[in-house]
Amino acid sequence: MKKYIFMRILRSLVSIFLVTTLTYTIIYTLTPRNLIFKNDPNYNKIAKTKDSKINYENTVYDRMGYIEYLDSKALKEKASKEDSSVTVEPTKENEKIYKKYISNLGNGWVLKRFPENKGFYATREVPVFERVIGFYGNLIQIDHPNVIKDASNPKLERYIRIENDPAIGWSVVGSGTKHKYLLYFNGQFPFIHQNFVSLNLGESYPTYSNTPVLQVITQGQGTTKKSEVNFPTGKKESSINIYSRTYKSPSKADAQDIARFGEGDAYTATLSNYENPSMIVSSAIIGLIGIAIAYLIAIPLGSYMALLKNTWFDSASTATLTFMMSLPTIALVYIVRLAGSSIGLPDSFPVLGAQDWRSYVLPSVILGLLSAPGLAVWIRRYMIDLHSQDFVRFARAKGLSEKEISRKHIFKNAMVPIVTGIPVQLVLVISGATLTETVFAFPGMGKMLIDSIKASNNTMVVGLVFIFTVLAVFGAMAGDILMVMVDPRIKLTTKKGGK
Repeated sequence: MKKYIFMRILRSLVSIFLVTTLTYTIIYTLTPRNLIFKNDPNYNKIAKTKDSKINYENTVYDRMGYIEYLDSKALKEKASKEDSSVTVEPTKENEKIYKKYISNLGNGWVLKRFPENKGFYATREVPVFERVIGFYGNLIQIDHPNVIKDASNPKLERYIRIENDPAIGWSVVGSGTKHKYLLYFNGQFPFIHQNFVSLNLGESYPTYSNTPVLQVITQGQGTTKKSEVNFPTGKKESSINIYSRTYKSPSKADAQDIARFGEGDAYTATLSNYENPSMIVSSAIIGLIGIAIAYLIAIPLGSYMALLKNTWFDSASTATLTFMMSLPTIALVYIVRLAGSSIGLPDSFPVLGAQDWRSYVLPSVILGLLSAPGLAVWIRRYMIDLHSQDFVRFARAKGLSEKEISRKHIFKNAMVPIVTGIPVQLVLVISGATLTETVFAFPGMGKMLIDSIKASNNTMVVGLVFIFTVLAVFGAMAGDILMVMVDPRIKLTTKKGGK
């Protein structure tokens, strides 16, 4: 078992690497990079002249990893280390100095000039393999006391220790780290939280501009939510998430930061609490309920269809399930939506919002009804096949009734493949339900990947593919382990010689 898990983890990591690398390469080589500006609201506001347009585009390309970019000021600062007489003026003397500097840099650097002010700038195209290496090199972020490099704060203490923090209680806190709280406890799932190790999937752009990918899908939505927060300077009504404190140079602290955290505090950058759950939590809510509905319908229905094979109940159920599987998804969505609205359930999520349980009913029921027919038919077929097995014939020979055989033998064996499929269903839950969420204007994960592709939000696309791949491969492994737990007779490994 241990050997199997170890080898399966290795294969899973290889699969994740191959899928993510392939996606990254396709996205960043086959997609025209200029498409990213179509959904950037700041592009036309800032890029009003040819020079400002070139500068803005190169700045964005640099941030996204397409190129390395030195504007006129940065180029002058770099070149002045070799020749202090250089200036930003577009003179022939400066051009010679810059050409010499760029020539020494090599590695694909090219000296260019703005078309209007004739100023100099330099760019270097970053090869895709270099970008892929950078993606994996920065994927895992480890927080430690030497992470922060702030020349304006030379007296910054550097430590990690356990203390009874006045704001959140006992926790592992750091100084010189990116996060203030490295390990803490609260009443939010999963109750124990850590910031020692985190994933960096890049920053979203152009949608959710400059926001980390993981933050986009895990932070709350809607309006901010105020509550009483225990700041170091006292309790105040605020929407701030006190647990999210990260480093911000004291030199950049404003009057509000000082009022909340005190003079000289270096951890005043925070996120907010929101009224509505995050995208991933919203999708998980309706998805988990949908899975429960599907299994509650499919398991007893499929079992009774197998037990009453070739009876009127089996025929009627099979016909009904076949019709439901043939029914277009959009038709089922609108039928359930119409039926639900007729009894007072909201036909759109924003009508009552996230705070009302009725907002989740119809999307959950739809997801359950979409999965139940196929699952019930599969259970029926599997259990009918089990009825013809030798151990069932032996049980009949012993005089057991059909109900006893079904309950004690067939159903127990049927649970193995049923349980195996649950982790895969959970992965589908987290990835969201595109059509259902679109019709109900539901703020979940369903549209995120499609919307990101449409908006050329390449960082978000790669990040989501990475997340879904990780969930899929480890979900499959979890299914195998559950299978062994349900039926210990199943062995995931074989001994040498096949014995």
